[in-house]
Amino acid sequence: MIQAFNISPTKKLIVPGSFEDTIKFAAEHFIKCAQQSIEAHGKFFVALSGGSTPKAIFSYLNKHFLHQTIWQKTFVFWGDERAVGPFHSESNYKMAMDSGFAKLPIPPSQIFRMHAEEDISKGAKEYEALIKTHLPNLEFDLVMLGMGEDGHTASLFPLTQALEEKNSLVAANFIPSKNCWRMTLTYPIINKALYIVFYVTGAAKKVKLNQVFQDEQSINPCSRVGTASSPALWIADKEAAELAVKNLL
Repeated sequence: MIQAFNISPTKKLIVPGSFEDTIKFAAEHFIKCAQQSIEAHGKFFVALSGGSTPKAIFSYLNKHFLHQTIWQKTFVFWGDERAVGPFHSESNYKMAMDSGFAKLPIPPSQIFRMHAEEDISKGAKEYEALIKTHLPNLEFDLVMLGMGEDGHTASLFPLTQALEEKNSLVAANFIPSKNCWRMTLTYPIINKALYIVFYVTGAAKKVKLNQVFQDEQSINPCSRVGTASSPALWIADKEAAELAVKNLL
């Protein structure tokens, strides 16, 4: 049985059940977002996430929704990227393409990867310009997000400079804990999206997920995602949501 909770004015939680149930629900929700966006304004603008759960969602989309008509009107962006090339094993672009997006009938001219492997600051400015060129009102229809065990989302890590960005839509963000640079969307563009969705699975995430829901003023970067006009929807399997649900019931 699907469980649904209003956590706060900026956060909602849906628990579809098992991991498999959650991937199915998330993929079907993705398709509904696309269909509603195309009906509303003729296109679907989505920012993809890295991580193992989105990887499973991408595979499900390719397997079960390959022949949907939405793909010709889908414009694909990314929420963040490591400072690696498009064929590197750690590339979020490569993961998405290998997991199913390469086989979906999306025109190649509508797939926009982040160029983070060379001059990442220049690449961030170019990616922001790309977003401004294509997105009406600078609003994504769907931003897909995950939650790291340290509470980061996209490449908005705790105690990093991009957390305080108020104007730029894309930032080159140095991550001291990993001693590396990453490119990331920032709060100003994430929080303008029509649909903002977190995907969280597995028991390893249950303590952090509960913490995010219990403490609205948390230092966890993912806690700052979602607004009253565009609340973040958290889709979590029963293992990840175990503590949160126990405290909500």
